[in-house]
Amino acid sequence: MQDELHEFEHNRVWRLLPTPKDASVVGLKWIFRNKMDKEGTVIRNKTRLVVNGYCQEEGIDYEETFTPVARLESVRIFLAYDAHKNFDVFQMDVRCAFLDGELEETVYVEKPPGLMNEKYPDH
Repeated sequence: MQDELHEFEHNRVWRLLPTPKDASVVGLKWIFRNKMDKEGTVIRNKTRLVVNGYCQEEGIDYEETFTPVARLESVRIFLAYDAHKNFDVFQMDVRCAFLDGELEETVYVEKPPGLMNEKYPDH
């Protein structure tokens, strides 16, 4: 959890602010998973902080959504083309990735469980 919180701080993902009275605040939760090798031995513990999106209402909390997902057909075409052209394909495991973009709406999320800030305890 501390590594994830450190990445948020390093990338300036959010600012601690007092919650406005009329604001809708979205909850957060931690997801824990174990990454295992072929034999089933745990090689790394993974932690991700996710938004409780089911608490939001379309038209009130957001207008549209976007999920960057590659379809299986696209991956197959990509690999077939690479095989045809005899290209080398490499796989990369990204430890921490952020979609960087400007939001048109102001979004308020609660502090993640485990985040303590002595300077702003109620923000």
